[in-house]
Amino acid sequence: MDRRFLTVLGVSLVFALVVSSIFYQMTSRANGPKKQEVSDLRDMVIAARPLPVGLTVKTADVKVIKVPVQAFPKGAFSKPEDVLDRPVVSSILAEEPISEGRLAQRGSGVGLAPIIPVGMRAVTVRVNDVVGVAGYVLPGMRVDVLITGHPPGNGTTVTKTVLQNILVLSSGQMMQTDQSGKPVDAPNVTVLVTPQQAELLTLAGNEGRIQLVLRNGGDQNIEKTEGLSLSTLYGSHSRMTGGGNGQNSDDPDGLVARRPRPRPQPVAVAATPVAAPPPAPVPDQIITIRGIDKRVENVASKKSNDDAGRNQ
Repeated sequence: MDRRFLTVLGVSLVFALVVSSIFYQMTSRANGPKKQEVSDLRDMVIAARPLPVGLTVKTADVKVIKVPVQAFPKGAFSKPEDVLDRPVVSSILAEEPISEGRLAQRGSGVGLAPIIPVGMRAVTVRVNDVVGVAGYVLPGMRVDVLITGHPPGNGTTVTKTVLQNILVLSSGQMMQTDQSGKPVDAPNVTVLVTPQQAELLTLAGNEGRIQLVLRNGGDQNIEKTEGLSLSTLYGSHSRMTGGGNGQNSDDPDGLVARRPRPRPQPVAVAATPVAAPPPAPVPDQIITIRGIDKRVENVASKKSNDDAGRNQ
């Protein structure tokens, strides 16, 4: 083989390797991570431990770390004094950045008060194992409220849905759901309602029996219900026995108002006639007739003589 050809081939290979090496280094530097300069870091306040709902943030609950400016989340804090003495309204995990939406304003109260949005109210309902759906009504769930009672002017019992899609704030003194999902035996449940709904719920609790109905949190539909009465529940059986309790069989629901019975009119009682006194007894007489003359002499009876003798 020609030596000149080999020389040109070798020089070409060396040149290609040099060009490839330079090109590789240039592309690596362009796509590689840039060294972070100290001036591009920023302080960020994070939780030093899990912070539950209702807790007031203290110095031991937070710490400060440095993060790149590009990684600084919106609404986060750089100074610990900006988050101290503020109540937590949404659970914060350990090492999680503390943001404005997770905290309430200073002075808004402690415990349950900071969780209540402006314009809303928290109403507590007394429950038992049945009303509280066996303890599965937990904070954050949605419920409907039913009332069972006697409407005014109607003697029958009626059950009706009065509130729907109501948020549960707390179950007893627990303001966050148990991670294990176990039921909670709580004597009362606090729900979030509007002022008008608070009036309705209080009246329902005083005038009838309240029942909570658990619903899917993703179900936002509001159903229109007419309620249910005992006569509708028992159907024809209530009509058969309707006459026994004074209820009209043509009106099993008792929707037609009963007419008041007329008051009985006073009846005049005729006075008992007074018996006439008996006629005076006819005295004994002696009649003497002489010719045309007639002479009548009264003779006192023996009884009259006896009465006269007693008077003497």
